[in-house]
Amino acid sequence: MKHDCHYHPGDPAKWHCGDCQTHYCSRCMPDADTRQRRALCPNCSKAMRYLGAATEVVPFWQRLGAFFRYPFHTDPLIVVAICTLVPLVAPANLIGLLIWLVLLLALFKYTYAVINHTAEGHLKPPPVAVAFTGSGFGIVILQLLVFVLMGGLVTAAAMLGGPILMMLALAFVVLALPASIMVLAMERSVGAAMNPMNLAVLISRIGTPYFLLYGYLILLTLASGAAQDFAVNHFPMWVAQPLAGFLNSTFTLILFHMLGYLLFQYQEELGFASDIQDESVGQDTHQRDRTARFDADIDMNLKNGNYDRVQSMLKEALKRDRDNALRIGQLYQLLTARQDTDELYRYHPRILGWLADRNDGEGIAGMLNTLQEAEPGFKVDDPELAVRCARALYHRGQFKPALRVLQDFHKRFPDNEQLAPAYLLVAQTLANGLSQWEKATAFLTFIQKQCVNHPLHEQITVYLEQAQNKEPLKGPKATFSVQD
Repeated sequence: MKHDCHYHPGDPAKWHCGDCQTHYCSRCMPDADTRQRRALCPNCSKAMRYLGAATEVVPFWQRLGAFFRYPFHTDPLIVVAICTLVPLVAPANLIGLLIWLVLLLALFKYTYAVINHTAEGHLKPPPVAVAFTGSGFGIVILQLLVFVLMGGLVTAAAMLGGPILMMLALAFVVLALPASIMVLAMERSVGAAMNPMNLAVLISRIGTPYFLLYGYLILLTLASGAAQDFAVNHFPMWVAQPLAGFLNSTFTLILFHMLGYLLFQYQEELGFASDIQDESVGQDTHQRDRTARFDADIDMNLKNGNYDRVQSMLKEALKRDRDNALRIGQLYQLLTARQDTDELYRYHPRILGWLADRNDGEGIAGMLNTLQEAEPGFKVDDPELAVRCARALYHRGQFKPALRVLQDFHKRFPDNEQLAPAYLLVAQTLANGLSQWEKATAFLTFIQKQCVNHPLHEQITVYLEQAQNKEPLKGPKATFSVQD
């Protein structure tokens, strides 16, 4: 069953808290350990159940093209080529027969590895070595034993109940065969693969898609038989034999990959959890990003309406890192939304600096109006911050607020190095923004007389000429000439 995240509707859930009955997506749980399937609920701190990719996996009927491409990856092609071509050059004696049997075992071992590999979330085929090394060859013997027992079941039904019971038993065996293969691949137990209750439970939990898959498998089997028959009837035997073997092997891999994918798709209903593995190779999932965890907690608390809690969290974060731009911006947005004038006043130096860094003239103008309401006659008491705010206001066309920020700057900060930049900005605002050339000239003259040692002093003559001609105050033109 598909579950969406409680806090991000539309995002598939990855975790479920049984106590809170809440589903969480990956964004809500950035600190979860997906490899170890461990995570604590952000609300109650209880261990949660991992849902894996069950809620986001694409239904198998939408991946038919990927299923048919699966055998043509490098690893399965090598396995099929070895198992198909080597018997052709093997001697026609007992040794050749043994080689054929070993390769047949290897091929079937690989196909069962495909089921497990896919069910675990690997959408790429397992490596070649899986077919020829390690344990696992016994799965083929177990499958043969299952076939024998199924045949015995049909025979016993015929002996005990005649043709009608035999047909019923045969219908059940044929219908349950894919389920039996899946159970055997997962549990490696003949008893489990033959237990009618196990098979019925698996089929019922998957539901209608099982019968849809069953139809696909029948069509796939018929297509495989038709392709092999065509090869035998239209090509010489030396071509038909390996071609038929290749077609049989590729169709078998497609079939087993589809069975594994069905397990992967319905993992939640079947009681296990796995995730898509091939896309996360190389990621260090053991690292915990505290910043991401903090952001997720803020997001969830906001959506729960716990605004006081979020405000306290942000203030605590700014005690640890007072200049954190991200937290300052979040606090500003929260305080503005809550119209908390007192807290805005308390944090106004950092908020104004943050807005100036973003060149947010509109935000600065709104913030200054709020501060004026909290304290009539409010002035920015940091000269550098005042110039930064005024510059942002000027560039955003907020000319009058820019002038108010720098009003009486020479009285409030008479010997500050920001005096020349501040009054040059005032002159530009008056001239370029308000077309008040005489007042602009007065401020430029003040800089010329009072800021003799400032680097801007050399440029004031050019600004004065521009003001006299009522030209935009842009200062000296850049030159790239080199003096001899």
